[in-house]
Amino acid sequence: MDSPWVAAMVSVAVVSLASLAGISTFILSGAVIQRMVFWLVSFAAGSLLGGVFLHLLPEAAEDSGMSLTVSISICAGILLFFLLEKFLAWRHCHLPSSQEHPHRLSTMNLVGDGLHNLLDGLIIGAAYLADVKLGIATTAAVLLHEIPQEIADLGVLIYSGMTRRKAVMFNLLSASAAFVGAAIALAVGPSLGNSLKSVLLPVTAGAFIYIAGSDLIPELHKETSPAASAGQFVMFTAGLGLMLGLRFLPFAH
Repeated sequence: MDSPWVAAMVSVAVVSLASLAGISTFILSGAVIQRMVFWLVSFAAGSLLGGVFLHLLPEAAEDSGMSLTVSISICAGILLFFLLEKFLAWRHCHLPSSQEHPHRLSTMNLVGDGLHNLLDGLIIGAAYLADVKLGIATTAAVLLHEIPQEIADLGVLIYSGMTRRKAVMFNLLSASAAFVGAAIALAVGPSLGNSLKSVLLPVTAGAFIYIAGSDLIPELHKETSPAASAGQFVMFTAGLGLMLGLRFLPFAH
């Protein structure tokens, strides 16, 4: 098996295990979870935008510059995730469900999350085909925004009436769709040459911009105290710093 397959599948397995992060809701209080999630969301927002501007767009523009195709593909990624939220009743929300913060419930959440995980797998697979560093950076960005998302998802399933065991099982099942997405990208990508890279990488950039700009950052603005805002800024900057650091990994594809 070629190394991109091994690396991508290991990365997808790590990301899929993030679905178990929701188990923390069983042992921590709601107040602790909410504080923790705000810090994680800050770090994820910085990581996503760092992944876009320090990894995905430079890689996508390497061959042909910032062409119209790249720009259209970025817009396509933004529109894709807009459609996911509008027509699959799935919102990439990172706050646990509660009476004060209700979510649309189980079936549509699982369908939307499963499709999102499929896309995550496509993104990770295509990134590893392009470059190992890009694959690692993309995996890190996906993982960091999946952890708070999975905490929220498990809360949705339990809030909808599922038992804890059943909620964990269905969340893992939904996460496994990422393996299918990665396999599709890895199987089809070599036959398409650079065309998959030239389209899917900027689409991924658009998706990350949408998630950070429409879902993560607005949630951060709900917390307005100076101390919390300063902490969010530090974590956001740390996320950017992580992506910058990954630019200097001592190996390449």
